[in-house]
Amino acid sequence: MPYIPVTDAQREDMLHRLGIISLEDLFADIPQEHRFPELALDAGRSELEVLRELATLANSNAQADTYRWFLGAGAYDHFIPAVVPALASRGEFLTAYTPYQPEVSQGTLQAIFEYQSMVAELTGMDAVNASHYDGATALAEAVLMGLKNTEGHTRILLPRGLHPEYKEVIKTYLSAFECTIQEYSGRPADAAAALPEQDLAVLVASYPDFFGIIPELQGAAEAVHAKGGLFVVHADPIMLGLFKSPGAWGADVVTAEGQSLGNDLNYGGPFLGIMGTTNALVRRLPGRLVGETKDSQGRRGFVLTLVAREQHIRREKAVSNICSNQGLMALRSCIYLAMMGRQGLREAAELCWHNAHFAARKIAEIPGFSVEQGLFFKEFVVRTPIDAETLAERLYAKQIVPGLPLSRYYPERNKELLVCVTEKHNRSDIEDLVQALQEAAG
Repeated sequence: MPYIPVTDAQREDMLHRLGIISLEDLFADIPQEHRFPELALDAGRSELEVLRELATLANSNAQADTYRWFLGAGAYDHFIPAVVPALASRGEFLTAYTPYQPEVSQGTLQAIFEYQSMVAELTGMDAVNASHYDGATALAEAVLMGLKNTEGHTRILLPRGLHPEYKEVIKTYLSAFECTIQEYSGRPADAAAALPEQDLAVLVASYPDFFGIIPELQGAAEAVHAKGGLFVVHADPIMLGLFKSPGAWGADVVTAEGQSLGNDLNYGGPFLGIMGTTNALVRRLPGRLVGETKDSQGRRGFVLTLVAREQHIRREKAVSNICSNQGLMALRSCIYLAMMGRQGLREAAELCWHNAHFAARKIAEIPGFSVEQGLFFKEFVVRTPIDAETLAERLYAKQIVPGLPLSRYYPERNKELLVCVTEKHNRSDIEDLVQALQEAAG
């Protein structure tokens, strides 16, 4: 589908309406010497030459498709059915922008509505928006929403095991607000109950945390509410195919990184920030909401709803200034969830569970290696007999990425490796990793 933004006739019409004759007149205020500077470019190359050069550059990178990939830490190598990119790459999706006009945007609006419906069921929330830039911004927006919703309460509790980069994003978001950010360890319920005063605005729980550990959420919502705060859970959406939803644990707000749901691994994104809430907070939910309605003839239709929350309606009182979003990424997740279904998502989560625990057992059998204890999903921490960065470098030479050396974020933890195992890994992949670790540490 060709995409030509402006025809010659349309361009002439615009110039006529401006009262000028040519494009040169349009730029008359720009000094002549600055209008068309000479660019020191090499001679042009053929398409074949460009493709060869790009392929050469791409082949110099380590990729999940060409390496044995055990790296996670927030971006995960999950299986993506071929139908996801096939449908999402259709021109009417790729070139669409924002669905302000429902009469010409029913396809996009329905796709967003179906996405919201499936993610709401997955997370146990009443309403889900579409969407945020990534999981970190979704969580930061949730914390900000809680801070604004609990007037006079200024304490934010973050789990010590929250992704380090998520913490930095939250601190950046809150830098202009009067609040206190604290970290806690252990059960979220105990952290809330231990507060001496009723000044809690938000308590965040990671489900699981950065190290793959699944926290005990029993009683957390009640303890947080008793201190006047909102209970926010940041979850792994694949894990929710197997484990109890955050909504069932009493969460007020749920956030997640949606990259795992049918979106490719990319260096820097785009990713997908998921955010859902209860009906009680829906008017404070940032981002777009699509609702189902009927037209004057009783036919089913879809529209943007509660739009007064958005910045294009009332900029100075807006819930959020989110406007452009990751709509295409939400579409891919919608297609992924529809194709996988409840059973398919559960099977993917079960494979992640069993593969990760099999890998953990095998690695723990290697002399000098051990695995951190605790209930974990997909990721686990391995203590190594030598420097983890050195160990990883040795495995890169064998086209194996064994995980993330934790010294990247925690310099003192230089002999620990965060290993991620998903449904894409088979027994042979895991056994090759185990053998390579044993040889590299020897």
